[in-house]
Amino acid sequence: MFLNVALPALLVLLILSVPVAATLASLGLLLGWQFSPFPIYRAIGEVSWGTSTDFLLVAIPIFVLLGEILLRAGLAERTYNALNKWLSWLPGGLMHANVMTSAMFAATSGSSVATAATISTVAIPQARKNNYNEDFFAGSIAAGGTLGILIPPSINMIVYGFLTNTSIPKLFLAGIVPGIILTLFFMMFIALLCTIKPSIAGGKQSFTWNEKLASLKDIIPVFVIFAVVIGSIYSGLATPTESAALGVITAVVLTMLYRKFSFSMLVGAIEGTMRTTAMIMLILLAAYFLNFVLSAIGLTAKLTAFVNGLGMTPLMTLLTIVCMYVVLGFFIETLSLMVITIPIVAPVVVGMGYDPVWFGVLLIILIEMALITPPVGLNLYVVQGIRKTGSMAGLTIGSFPYVIMMVVMVIVLILFPDLALVLAKYVN
Repeated sequence: MFLNVALPALLVLLILSVPVAATLASLGLLLGWQFSPFPIYRAIGEVSWGTSTDFLLVAIPIFVLLGEILLRAGLAERTYNALNKWLSWLPGGLMHANVMTSAMFAATSGSSVATAATISTVAIPQARKNNYNEDFFAGSIAAGGTLGILIPPSINMIVYGFLTNTSIPKLFLAGIVPGIILTLFFMMFIALLCTIKPSIAGGKQSFTWNEKLASLKDIIPVFVIFAVVIGSIYSGLATPTESAALGVITAVVLTMLYRKFSFSMLVGAIEGTMRTTAMIMLILLAAYFLNFVLSAIGLTAKLTAFVNGLGMTPLMTLLTIVCMYVVLGFFIETLSLMVITIPIVAPVVVGMGYDPVWFGVLLIILIEMALITPPVGLNLYVVQGIRKTGSMAGLTIGSFPYVIMMVVMVIVLILFPDLALVLAKYVN
């Protein structure tokens, strides 16, 4: 009965393009009014206040600010040019630079969309200058940008940890090895594609050893920020929230050293942070109220009992959930997909004996797919909006092989779960 009301209402509101936060809050009010004898709506204030004052959530705007500063200071452009010099000998040199720069920028920004936007701005002019196939080139940027939510620090991992009460430090460590492996998968595909069809790669660039060695100084900022943020967490010097603040301070100092700091840059970064944070927090508050309602009316417990009563093995249930996320990812924006499904799905998965940290990494990879699959793939729209030529269909074709690489990564992670847990097990 619950699902007969909840699912149609959710789909109708999303189809009507009602903002996600309003959709979730409206659904919570509707279910509370329909199925609870108590005035659940009166809990909105307490739930919202309790959620918004959680110290962990302070990390979100600070990590957003970190990415905004790096984006506006031009440090990503320096990193891209340096990596291009070192990777130009590989088949599809600039495309490798796209993926590797995305991976490195992901280690500082925590946002896939910000990563894709940054690399697109820097890389697309280079693609045209060197006669690359634009669809496949742009596809590598869109796919590389997805690494922003897998390689720590990750805003989406913070959201998952907040919703499931899972250790953020463990989640951050768990994302490192799968993130590196997925980056290598992307680069292996690019090398194979450009070897089979060299015309995709365009002109080949060459650089002297002096140029390569001189460019190393431009890679240093990314490693410094990553070391400060991640190192401060695992050395016990800072919580994830405090480490984010240390990262911002480090980024500001680096922009000063590179003579990229200005008051207007800082103001622009703060304005961008406020817009992004407001959107994220409004969705989280609405989602938390909806989750409160679902628990109060017993839907979560009933759904868990229903799944357990189907008689499927844990692996079959997990594969069903994987397929569900792949399909939902076509139609629902990634953060919204997480906050809508995690409170319902995570208890089922953990109840079957799967590690919540491992499932968090698996879920993030599934969310990554949603970023480059139409019709709602955000990274596709970001890259297409910046390149301003070609068709969305061409970009989708150029991105599709990377979806296959992600599917392979999901299979590998299911077969070898220790890939995600090998580092996380050293954290209490």
